[in-house]
Amino acid sequence: MPTLILVRHGRSTANTEGVLAGWTPGVSLDERGAAQAAALPGRLAALPLAEVVTSPLQRCQETIRPLLDARPGLRAHTDERIGECHYGDWSGRKLAELKDEPLMEVVQAHPSAAAFPGGESMRAMQTRAAEAVREWNARVERDHGADAVYLMCSHGDIIKSLVADALGLHLDLFQRVSVEPCSVTAIRYTRLRPYLVRLGDTGDFASLVPREEPPEGDAPVGGGAGAP
Repeated sequence: MPTLILVRHGRSTANTEGVLAGWTPGVSLDERGAAQAAALPGRLAALPLAEVVTSPLQRCQETIRPLLDARPGLRAHTDERIGECHYGDWSGRKLAELKDEPLMEVVQAHPSAAAFPGGESMRAMQTRAAEAVREWNARVERDHGADAVYLMCSHGDIIKSLVADALGLHLDLFQRVSVEPCSVTAIRYTRLRPYLVRLGDTGDFASLVPREEPPEGDAPVGGGAGAP
């Protein structure tokens, strides 16, 4: 079965403003995110990508544009099932104020029980994304062969949930996974099991440098802004 390259969108204006964007329209890449997107074609130059699938949200579309421009023959598809989690009433709110919501403790410790007011549950988010991957695996294998490589550009929580699915981890453990903006995660699917072969690879170790103010222990909902 194919190898899936998962790319999280580049750093967005919502990431730098500490806002939970969700499906809020008009959220674009910031200056650093645009530079990350511009570097993506070079980082992936050795990969013979068969297809590109992307979230419909602007920040993902902007992230993938330089890659498509560099490979004019590459087919691109939009799939809403790999779009961001529907955070409902939380969308557009500051993460700093959301941390005091009682639901945030559930999101962190027991995400399989978390459902966002006016939005969707994290279980539903993972289910739709995993179903999309399995359908695309079959389609890519049918059209390009079992050794094909294809790419999906998506969002932090989506990618983390797909990593958990590939590793056979309960959704309640997915907050232990971290994927920075424009990071590359690769999963090789086989008939019997998937293999996680890259996780959150940015080629940049700046985020590992100790900070003057250590990051909070909780996982950032939506994925965080990455290295400063």
